[in-house]
Amino acid sequence: MSEMVSRIAALQDYDQYRDLHWEGSFEDYLAVVRETPQVCRNAFQRLYDMIVSYGEEEYIDNKKKLVRYPFFKDPIDDGKDGIFGLDIPLMRLVHVLHAAAQGYGPERRIILLHGPVGSSKSTIARLLKKGLEHYSKTPEGALFTYEWVNLKDTGLAGEDDVYPCPMHDEPLRLIPPEWRERATQQLKLGNDRYRIKTSGDLNPACRFIFQGLMEKYSGDWGKVVHNHVRVRRLVLSEQDRIGIGTFQPKDEKNQDSTELTGDINYRKIAEYGSDSDPRAFNFDGEFNVANRGVVEFVEVLKLDVAFLYDLLGATQEHKIKPKKFAQTDVDEVIIGHTNEAEYKKLLNNEFMEALRDRTIKIDIPYITKMSQEIKIYQKDFSPERLRGKHIAPHTLEVAAMWAVLTRLEEPKKHQLTLLQKMKLYDGKILPGYTQDNVKELRKETTREGLDGISPRFVQDKISNALVREGNEGYINPFMVLNELEKGLAHHSLIASEDQRKLFGELIGVVKSEYDELVKNEVQRAISADEEAIGRLCANYIDNIRAYLMKQKVKNKYTGKDEEPDERLMRSIEQKIDISEGRKDDFRREIMNFIGHLALEGKKFTYETNDRLRRALEMKLFEDQKDSIKLSSFVSNVIDKETQDKIDIIKNRLIKYYGYNEASATDVLAYVASIFARGDVKD
Repeated sequence: MSEMVSRIAALQDYDQYRDLHWEGSFEDYLAVVRETPQVCRNAFQRLYDMIVSYGEEEYIDNKKKLVRYPFFKDPIDDGKDGIFGLDIPLMRLVHVLHAAAQGYGPERRIILLHGPVGSSKSTIARLLKKGLEHYSKTPEGALFTYEWVNLKDTGLAGEDDVYPCPMHDEPLRLIPPEWRERATQQLKLGNDRYRIKTSGDLNPACRFIFQGLMEKYSGDWGKVVHNHVRVRRLVLSEQDRIGIGTFQPKDEKNQDSTELTGDINYRKIAEYGSDSDPRAFNFDGEFNVANRGVVEFVEVLKLDVAFLYDLLGATQEHKIKPKKFAQTDVDEVIIGHTNEAEYKKLLNNEFMEALRDRTIKIDIPYITKMSQEIKIYQKDFSPERLRGKHIAPHTLEVAAMWAVLTRLEEPKKHQLTLLQKMKLYDGKILPGYTQDNVKELRKETTREGLDGISPRFVQDKISNALVREGNEGYINPFMVLNELEKGLAHHSLIASEDQRKLFGELIGVVKSEYDELVKNEVQRAISADEEAIGRLCANYIDNIRAYLMKQKVKNKYTGKDEEPDERLMRSIEQKIDISEGRKDDFRREIMNFIGHLALEGKKFTYETNDRLRRALEMKLFEDQKDSIKLSSFVSNVIDKETQDKIDIIKNRLIKYYGYNEASATDVLAYVASIFARGDVKD
């Protein structure tokens, strides 16, 4: 081999290749089962074990114990199909799979993912298929099937010497049903966790060969499996249509049930002489293909009613009916997904009652936590994918904020705005509200998360902003908000003009919130003199300590003892709306906080308490803004001293807040225009 080919060949893992292509006798397989009985798991058990193999994380949300499954972050593809903000729906899904794995009933149901367009239904199904495929390649997820060998002289497989099991059945199905339980007990197969319980019979083609060989050997089952059965490792693969199937309904006039259960191979009828010979049948329908794994039904409720019999049989009895053959056993997880419009049709269709009765519906709503919505856009617009384009700070944040606001229902009580409600949902603390209030807010809703704007619409508009000419290599929040506002006029899924108007008004709400965000950020950049803040903090602490202990403060310049500086203390406290009546409580709170840190051996700094840090920064900003002459930001004539100060602030924005040169210049100009209008909170 040439050098380059050799270097590529050296990348191959030969040990893994040998493991995945393991072959052995039926005796060898029984030894494997005795050693690792989990190889005989059914499809639901294997899918559930695959999910929990990535771990479980317990956490408390609104006083409620929840479980998060890291698998849904897509560790297989480094988060490519990661799902955010849907911990509760995903927990419900895993609970259903767990109950099905235990054999408590859900294994005889269709799992239906229901929700609005763009809510991750397809992504969840794709992730489950990908995870199962990957799991089957690991030692923990190993499973096996069999093939018939040495058939050339038997006449049972035409001219072929090897005939693979067309539906990749579990090899233990070769043991006749009437012997299986006794054989399992006598061979001591299985353990407390994995009990060997192989149900079902051979598929028609393998049954035909098995019966022919039993006749050849005068009923000697041992000779049949010793001479003609070879067991091999089975690797599930959607690409190769092994153990993972996907069915998407076509036009109603062109739907054909053979797409689910297989069809006759007319070329082989001449070879075998009859279309009722199972060897002349292609077991390549989606139900056949998905045996031992999972089948996804895309927009399952668009299926023709005639398909329901096959679907219901595969669900309830785990059997399908290929054309001209007896019912055939299947072992697979059936997952469908549909949108709201199709589901409403199901509810109104009396012919679909049997399907409704055999369906477990799991709602997959839109995300209602802004921090989780942001993660979707951060994943799609990561620096690696932007190719040199810059996204200014808060751009994705305001897009996510608007998307989430469109999905929330107006609070019925608590005197809350929609924006405040969104903040509470996102875990922010608002004075006077507790986790119990958040619970009440969620309970009083009827369709929250099922209406509103999908992430896809927002993603499209961010993309438009990125490629629009004249953006100088970067985009900012206003560019994206303008794209969103323009897009509303042509959004095909907005049901009414009232809704369109409401969504437009919410863009105004987001712009106002962005004004506050960016003003605070520039204020922090202006007052980001850590030494000055530290001195101001120390001065404040000395004064409140003296005030609470009814002592005096030593003036460091004159050396005289003076009364605590009430004017200084109030000028800081008023920045965070501490009223005159609450000032003593706040001061005691700060001193108790400092004492608590000291008991833990920790040192107090101005950054330790977020509220106090904010107040100090605002106070320092207030003291410095006049010397910096904010109005000069929007002036055409700037002296060198002012320009130097502007450059310092701009560099802080770039270094500490994620701006680039152009976006920092623009945000300073914008905030300066706000201050020039006098639009600043005291």
